[in-house]
Amino acid sequence: MRLALAVLALGLGITTMANAQTRFPVMQPEEMNAEQKKLFDTIVSGPRAQNYGGEAAKRVLSGGPFNAWLRSPEAGLRLQAVGAHIRFNTSIPQRLNELAILVTAREWTSQYEWYAHKALALKAELDPKIIDAIAAGKRPEGMKEDEAAIYDFCIELHRNRKVDDAAFNRVKALFGEQGVMDLVIVSGYYVAVSMTLNVAQVPVPDGSVPLKPVD
Repeated sequence: MRLALAVLALGLGITTMANAQTRFPVMQPEEMNAEQKKLFDTIVSGPRAQNYGGEAAKRVLSGGPFNAWLRSPEAGLRLQAVGAHIRFNTSIPQRLNELAILVTAREWTSQYEWYAHKALALKAELDPKIIDAIAAGKRPEGMKEDEAAIYDFCIELHRNRKVDDAAFNRVKALFGEQGVMDLVIVSGYYVAVSMTLNVAQVPVPDGSVPLKPVD
């Protein structure tokens, strides 16, 4: 009986999100072709599933860019591999990696990305005051040296489409050449995620709008 209720709850959760996602209705596994099912199975069985727990299938279908990427499964398979690598195998500490992702989400006003990664940033012990300042479109005060280096590099990269020598050398001194490239890649990957989420109009589960317009 409990199992039946759990399955029903999962189905209701996916249906609710499907109604909200009018541009790319949520695709159920039985509707997927072989390539789409391969993408779905790869994500559900990959490192992200450890964070999702028993809700892996629901999270893949109802949140993030994956449901939209099922429409181009070969590209989606490659994109999710980059994302898995840059989240779980990056040379940048998790607290700072999440900081870079939040900067990207703010620059693109990507509501779902902010919703998901604010929770991960807090779990990684990023100072809530830093998160609140980024949400408000302000440079956070009182950042540690490594936080300031990451923030300034990412802001320059997003806004100027390049970084100056000072920003480059600060990150390189802290994390080496691999760190510089990992920071570029996580920023670029989450731009693609933000674009997907914004085009797909993926809603925040609680219906809130966590990011407000910034002048």
